Parts: sequence; structure tokens; C-alpha cells
Amino acid sequence: MALYDYMNALKRGRRQYQDSLNKGEYPYLPVLDNILSYTEIASEVSLGLMDIPLDKIIGTKTEGRTNAFAGNFMPLLEEESEFGAKWASLYDHQIDDGIQDPIIVYEFMNRFYVQEGNKRVSVMKYVGAYSIAGYVTRLVPKRTDEKENKLYYEFLDFYQVSFNCDVWFSKEGCYKKLLKLMGKKPGQVWDKEERTVFKSAYSRFTKTFTQKGGDKLALTASDAFLIYINVYSYEKAKDQTENEIARALDRIWEEIELAAGGNQVELVENPEAVETPVHKPSLLNWLRPAETIEPEMLKIAFIYNKTAKTSPWTYAHELGRMHLEQAFGGRLKTMAIDNVTTEPEIENAIELSIASGCNTIFTTAPQMANQSVRSAVLHPEVKIYNCSIKMSYSSICTYYGRMYEAKFLLGAIAAAMTKSDKLGYIADYPIYGTVANINAFALGARMINPYVKVYLEWSRTKDADAVNRLNREGITYISGEEMITPQKESREYGLYIKNPDGSLENLATPIWHWGKFYERIIRSICRGTGEKQTMKRKKAVNYWWGMSAEVIDVIYSQKMPHGIHRLIDFLKNSIRAGSFHPFDGLIYSQNGKIQCKDGKSLTAEEIVSMDWLAENVVGIIPEFKDLTEEAQTLVRLQGVKEDERKAAEE
Repeated sequence: MALYDYMNALKRGRRQYQDSLNKGEYPYLPVLDNILSYTEIASEVSLGLMDIPLDKIIGTKTEGRTNAFAGNFMPLLEEESEFGAKWASLYDHQIDDGIQDPIIVYEFMNRFYVQEGNKRVSVMKYVGAYSIAGYVTRLVPKRTDEKENKLYYEFLDFYQVSFNCDVWFSKEGCYKKLLKLMGKKPGQVWDKEERTVFKSAYSRFTKTFTQKGGDKLALTASDAFLIYINVYSYEKAKDQTENEIARALDRIWEEIELAAGGNQVELVENPEAVETPVHKPSLLNWLRPAETIEPEMLKIAFIYNKTAKTSPWTYAHELGRMHLEQAFGGRLKTMAIDNVTTEPEIENAIELSIASGCNTIFTTAPQMANQSVRSAVLHPEVKIYNCSIKMSYSSICTYYGRMYEAKFLLGAIAAAMTKSDKLGYIADYPIYGTVANINAFALGARMINPYVKVYLEWSRTKDADAVNRLNREGITYISGEEMITPQKESREYGLYIKNPDGSLENLATPIWHWGKFYERIIRSICRGTGEKQTMKRKKAVNYWWGMSAEVIDVIYSQKMPHGIHRLIDFLKNSIRAGSFHPFDGLIYSQNGKIQCKDGKSLTAEEIVSMDWLAENVVGIIPEFKDLTEEAQTLVRLQGVKEDERKAAEE
């Protein structure tokens, strides 16, 4: 019996050996001593006796028996050899009594290398065991700026509280996210029961994930586990059976595949991409087997994080909801729920909408994205949209507007109207899209006046004093908030002039015409066009529409000189027709770096992800610590700076 199994193991080893050669890879076990020859070790730590996951044991400490094993720890020596006889004897021992003697290993970068016990590891891997007991010595490398090194030091912090070596992420910040989703405070040490429960739940998930082919995806099981508990919660995951996990994984598999593919977001810039008919209608699978959907069949919910009276953002979306009802002549029903801020409130609002018969839901703030995904997974029959940019999900669609097009026009108006070389710009949140708005304003102004400077201030910092700082600079032409609310009497919105007597005069204001967006989306649903298929193809989709879709516009004062009116009308029509692009040609950032070459245009992704300021902007993108609590919450989701997003997890 043992000889038969050794021959099977030998076949596995030789197959792995040949596969490695075909791929140009080293065919034997990695040798830790060779790896350490070019690595500086900061310290050695004895971890004592512990259970080591067998999939973490990848090599041997020295070169002594390297050639006896293929890279998967299966044997390579003939069955008649002394090695083969000892392996077979160990196999019999494992079957009869179980291998009890601990091996001796070294851990380096959360991978284990065997000093003593290679054949025991080989036998245990062959029989499909999960772990093996071993005495472990940890070799801690010196800190560096390399990604793998940073990930390892994050793992060490996680190990100090969990004593778990199973978890390994491919991205920084994930250990802290895991602890947060588990309800753990930073530095909170797990007790024995918590360690046992987690290990069991994680083991069931990993086994199920691997059986579904997860090991063939370009992410770790830990990466997938983080996605899983973000949707379903850790409390549910720790009590689920393997069958329950398998069914739940099926429902979010496309989200996991999307993450494995790099979380790419497809920016759909033209409504035509949604409105082009395809052979298979989208809502067909959701509502009824027909070619089109009648508006009467739709009930649509709008969920707001504030109220229309207190928030310009909510007010704009509420105007969009009312436009939608008017556009369809009352043939469809809508409902609105406002003042929804916390995760439980968002969940309850979505559940209430569904219970009220809503089959389409618009969640109108980026802070609602995560819960929107959870609800979409649990209610696949309901269509959920979230108003955000660069959020990578396949279970929902996201949407936003190209506000930078309007800001470019405001910059041109300001430079044409002022007699000064100084303009002011008050921004709110340093999130995706905002920096493009700032730079577009600056480029629009520079097109009219090559000497103009745009003084940038932020309204959502802890020491916000934007208006007074601009006053001290003698700046009178200022780009402020995009619109007002009914309760707000201030005229500090859009592009305005601050007169010497303190009075304000509005010159122009950008418009978010969400009603046009909602109308186009609902009409595409009614026509049964291919929007569902667009969304469900392992790629995140964001509808990023602008002036060409009439989602973004600019209105301006009739008091402007006739020549400036003509210029702005020409620029607006050119942008709308696609013959002019604000981010065309040679563009320098503040540090003198070329961000766009002459004769080129920035791509949609480059515009959305901007984390630099144009050379004629005077100011900075604020640090995370300097933002208000509300702003920090939003930056955690959509901050433009990588280091700020990391800081947000501290």
C-alpha cells in the first residue's frame, strides 16, 4: 500500500518538476540559505511549538535534500532508493498512528522552510493534511520600502494580536480592514476562543474558495475573505457551513473576479453606450418576459444622506427626482428617504425601499457604496445605482458627472472678466474628480490670461478660513460651491465677484442636471437595452457623463460683455460636440513635470485619478489629518492620494 502511494507521489513530483522546467522556473525546493544571502536580517525570534499551515511550507532551510523534492514537496527519487523506503515507512506511520513528532522550521516573510522533517512534510502534503506541528524560528528582515517588506511588517502587527499565520494579503492596509470588520480595536489581543473560532471559519472559507478555483485567481484567499466578510459580515461567516459559504460565494463571485483583475473601472462617457439595443434585454430577467418595460412597472427609490433643505448635493438630486416624475407624466412612482448616514440606516433604507415595492434604487452618496453592494448581492432582482466615481464593483452601477468641463468654462470667464492676475478657488473634499475640477478651472483661466494664478483654498479643513485668506490676497473673483440650497441665503456659489462694499455678484454657476441622467437611465431600462449585460461582465462600470449628455451645464449672467458670451458659447458647444477637450496639449504640474504632452489628451482614467495641481495653481492638496471628520470619512472611500488612503486606515 505504501509503495503504491509513494509511486503516486513520485508521479506528482515528476509532473511538477517538468511543469517548472517548461515554464523556465527552478524545479526544486527553494533554499532559505540562498535567499538570506542577499537579505539583511534584523532579528531572530523563537515562536516555540505551533501548528503550521502546510500550504505555507514552501522550501527547505539548507541545500542538503533539495534535489530529492520537486517544488510541491513531492518526491523525485526512485521507489527502490533508501529515501523511497523511508518515505513509505513514514506514510504507513501516518495512516496507522499519525505523525506526532514536530518538525523544525524557519519562518521568513510568512513562509516556512524546513530544517528537519522534509519527508514528514511531504507525506502530510500528499495525504492532504491542513497543518503540521513544528518548532518555529522567525527571521525578521530589516525594514525597507519594498511592498513585500511593508506587507510583512503589517502581518507582524496582526500576528501580535491574533497569533495567526494563515492570513496573507496582497495589498497594504488590509489587516487593519480585517480587524475593523471583525469589530476589533487596534492592538486588541484575541483570546483563545476567538483565535479558534477565526481559524475554523477562515479554514472553511479557504477550503471552499479553493474548491471553486479561487487558487487560480490573481489574489490570495485572504483577499477574497476580506471581500466576503465585507459583504456578509464576519458574524455570519464564522457560523456558516462549507455548503452555505459555497452558495454565498456564488453570489459574489464576480466581485471576487473583479478584484482579481485589478478592480478596473470602465468609464462610460456617452449615453449611447447604454442606449444601443442588444438582442437580449436587460430587465427582462428581472421584471417580466417582454421586449420592453412600461414605466408603470417601475418604482424608484432615492436615498439621500442629508436633506434638500440643508445640502446642495441632496437638493440637486431631489430636483432630479422631481424632473423624472415630470418627464414620465406621473406614469412611474418614486419615493425619497433622507438623512440616512450610518451603515445600519443605509441598510434599513434600502430594505424599506424594497419592501415598498421599489425595483430600482439610487443611493446618492459615495458613503453608501459598500452597503449598496451588500444589498445588491442579497437582492439580485433589484437594480441599485450609487452616485460615486472610481468605485470598483460589478454588483451595482455607479454614476457621476464630468464637472471639470463646467469648471473650465468658469475659469475662462473669470480670467476674461478680472483685471487682476489672481483668481480664487474654494474646493471642498480632496476626492476623485475634485482635483480635475481645480485644474480645469486653472487651465481655462490660463487660456485667456497666461499670467493668471489660481489661489486654492479648502472649505473642509479643520482650520477652514478660506474666504478671509482670499480677502487678504485681494482676490475678488472666486469659484465657490457649485449651488445653493433653498435655506441658504448666501450668494457665495458658482463664480462670483466680491465688490469693495462687501456685496456679491454672481457671474456664472455650474449645474448638476441629475434629472437628465435619471431620465436617460430609466428610458434605457424601459427599452430593455443592454445595460444589465454591460454591468455584469466582470468589470466595474461608471456612467461618467458631461455636457454632451446634458448632465452638466453652465448658466451665466446676462451682464457679461457680449464678446465673452460668444466665447463661452463657442467653448461650451465645442466641448459638447467633442471637438474641444479641456485637458488637451502641453500641461505642467506645480513641480514642473509634464502631465500631458503636446498633441496629446489625458485619458478619462488620468483625469479622474489626478493627484497633482496645475502649474498656475497656488496651494496644496490637504493632508488627511487636516481634514474635518466628515471629509475624512469621504476621503477614506475616494481620496485622491494613495498615502492619504493609507493614513485613513490608521
